[in-house]
Amino acid sequence: MGNNIRPRRGGCAAGGGLTITTEWLDILLEGSAMEVGECDGIASMVDSALGRIKWRMRYASKRRLQIDILALCTRLRPVIMVDYGGKMPELQERLVSVIEILRKDFPGFEHLRVMIIEDMLYIIHVREFAEFISSSLKSELGHIFCDIGQDPPKIVLQTENSSILIQLKSLQNSLAELFALGEENSFSSPHTEPKLVSTDAPSTSVPIGSQSPQLIDLNSFLQETQVTIPTLNGWLLGYPVIYLFDKNQIADATYNLSTKFLHVYKVLVSRIRQSPNHNEAQQEELLSFTVPYDLSTRGSNEPWAKEFLAHMEAKLARFRGAWKSLHMEVSEFNPQAIVF
Repeated sequence: MGNNIRPRRGGCAAGGGLTITTEWLDILLEGSAMEVGECDGIASMVDSALGRIKWRMRYASKRRLQIDILALCTRLRPVIMVDYGGKMPELQERLVSVIEILRKDFPGFEHLRVMIIEDMLYIIHVREFAEFISSSLKSELGHIFCDIGQDPPKIVLQTENSSILIQLKSLQNSLAELFALGEENSFSSPHTEPKLVSTDAPSTSVPIGSQSPQLIDLNSFLQETQVTIPTLNGWLLGYPVIYLFDKNQIADATYNLSTKFLHVYKVLVSRIRQSPNHNEAQQEELLSFTVPYDLSTRGSNEPWAKEFLAHMEAKLARFRGAWKSLHMEVSEFNPQAIVF
């Protein structure tokens, strides 16, 4: 799970009688103020899709899925990981069916896809993900890399000659080819979709093994590399601090992290919801990640933490009708057994 380690056109009617218009689609794609009812409508549409395939999710899992999809639709996050709601392969089948229904029947969801890597399931916003990859390759996101394969863990600069960093950059380049942005590395219009490379593309491209247009199957993506799923997840899920260790260091990395005090960073958002009598804001966890305490003694006052929070606040400001506020909480996590 990467370092997301927790202490163990035209109108379309959605669920609840809400009518979704093409103006709402433009809002999602271009980034402008959303009405509260339109945000609540996303939850209604997810509920509708779940009901149609008779997927009885637990309340907490359903709430998590609603928040994750809203974060994707408002482009607050490019990728979310679905490690809740069931077990493979049923979870994959159900998730693909939900995304298929949303993309087919409701405007504003056509950029969503399910992606699978090493049997880990993700939902991605393909346009936002393509731009995220591009920004990563240009080193615009200020990622911090933490080598936990050695004791004590240490910060690794992007300029250092690290084998894992070089391999991670190679994977990013492969994904950039897969999620091609097009001419001049940008989109010509808000409705333009990144072009996915087909399976008969040159060998430098990443093969897509899925038969479903909703599923991007990259299960063999890490076979020829020493990059681990936790390292890849740290980058995919947009964490500012990414744990580095190779496949030969899994036992060492697990031990090194299990014996250290950690800081748990949680980014919380207040989502504006509409009740019969008044609007209310409710705090939701957007994402969380950990950092060794000795490498983050200033907590939320670490320069990278301030930069990351400012970056997220700038993204949130595009959709003030969906999210009322965003803040970061930091807590201590005592040494205990951790499983990657």
